[in-house]
Amino acid sequence: MKWWHIALIVCLLVAVISPLASSSPDGLERVAEDEGFLAQAEDSPYQVIADYVFPGIENEVVATILAGLIGTLILFGIACGIAWLVKSRREERAG
Repeated sequence: MKWWHIALIVCLLVAVISPLASSSPDGLERVAEDEGFLAQAEDSPYQVIADYVFPGIENEVVATILAGLIGTLILFGIACGIAWLVKSRREERAG
């Protein structure tokens, strides 16, 4: 098993387990709440999976886990694509 297999498995496990860890907001959101400026926050210009909600999935925990898994796989795919491009260009220059 290669190191990136282990990295992918760990990332997928974190995506599955992390929504089950706490129902409290994340650190940045908590500070914004505590300091009273959460209401001033603006939405991002685009959202791939808005608020981790999927149409047809009623369970919020399942929707969050699914969003985390999809996001992890997308980022892993992008990273693998970049690594493949870098490797192929190095091989072209060396060969």
